[in-house]
Amino acid sequence: MSETIQSPSDRAPSDRARPGQTELPTQSLPAGAQPLIVVGYSSRPEGRAALKRALSEARLRGAGLVVVNTSPELETDGLTAELAASGVTYEIRIPANVEDSAEELIRTAETTDADFIVIGLRRRSPVGKLLLGSNAQRVLLDAACPVLAVKAEPGAG
Repeated sequence: MSETIQSPSDRAPSDRARPGQTELPTQSLPAGAQPLIVVGYSSRPEGRAALKRALSEARLRGAGLVVVNTSPELETDGLTAELAASGVTYEIRIPANVEDSAEELIRTAETTDADFIVIGLRRRSPVGKLLLGSNAQRVLLDAACPVLAVKAEPGAG
């Protein structure tokens, strides 16, 4: 189960946070009003690259974003500020179990009827290229919608 972060003024009474959930400022996504992109975010270079590409795609398509924040340190202040400055409609979700981020991305895409998912991939050594990360592989193989995989810029880190 994940946390959904919405501003109190944007929530309907049925959307009230359950006890124990963290609330941060965000915009609420209008139901079915626009295309929707789910992005897996972390503070690592591949997560930053995924967010950058998702924001670009959202602007291009007039889409909203659902950001699944899997950063272990949950640095949401900078993320919230960046999303607010982007002009894109967004929602931030924080999974209860960041260890199973692939399942959370797939579930979020299914429940929101997302148009596609954006994930970041780490650059690999020649031996590492034989194997994909287990989370990335799971999203690519199990998601019902298209998945856009983005690499971090060389030397980013």
